[in-house]
Amino acid sequence: MGKMREDRTKTHKESPIKWNKKFIYPKSQRSLIQGKRHYNIQSNTHSLVKQKLLPSVTTIISATQSEEKRQALAKWKARLGDQAADRVRDIAALRGTAMHTFLEAYVRGTGHKDLTSIGKEAEPMAKRIIEAGLGDLNEVWGTEVTLYYPDLYAGATDVVGIYNGRESIIDFKQTNKPKQREWIDDYFIQLGAYAMAHNYVYRTKIQSGIILMCSKDKLFQKFESSDKEFVGYQHAFLRKVDEYYKNCNKNKDGVGYKKESNNPVN
Repeated sequence: MGKMREDRTKTHKESPIKWNKKFIYPKSQRSLIQGKRHYNIQSNTHSLVKQKLLPSVTTIISATQSEEKRQALAKWKARLGDQAADRVRDIAALRGTAMHTFLEAYVRGTGHKDLTSIGKEAEPMAKRIIEAGLGDLNEVWGTEVTLYYPDLYAGATDVVGIYNGRESIIDFKQTNKPKQREWIDDYFIQLGAYAMAHNYVYRTKIQSGIILMCSKDKLFQKFESSDKEFVGYQHAFLRKVDEYYKNCNKNKDGVGYKKESNNPVN
């Protein structure tokens, strides 16, 4: 047992990743409005000197799911039963949170221990991502940072920095089973939204999204999107933003929609 703790501490304390804290990221608080996640943003950037309540990227994506995806989810729940489906989802969420905590600790170069059953399951998944996916992470600007596009949306991304020589948004994902690329469009739409927010607020030119994924059976997968394809995902998110705010205004249950005159993709 003592050796296991020693190995874990060594892995996380000796992170070889270079840090460059070139940007000041805002503080935020998460809150739920009618079950939908929103962010209270506190930032002095672009004259935002008071809190701004913004829907999360995942809230917008979830609220604008296609009917096909809604039906597929309903069929899955019907096949398993509501209680069993909720249990699968809840355990996956706990495992994902634990895996993210290990990975954040590694990126920051700090120690982390989790001796719970979920933690013991998540740690080898995190180590698999470290071994197979983080060797190309050249520089970190921030981890678990809040990003926002003024008056439109906000969210938190796992890592912002340089991956394989390119400015990138990097996200860690756990999965029960390996994924095919055509199943994860929403993940790339999410990263595209974060890139637009970062580019607007910090005047960067991020056009690359990286997904580092590990299954509970420790199968690693890496998915990448960049340039024209990545811009396509950004446009897809903007369409979802329009749909979301139109529905909010109809139902009068969302924050006010202020149409931006500039194109977030540019």
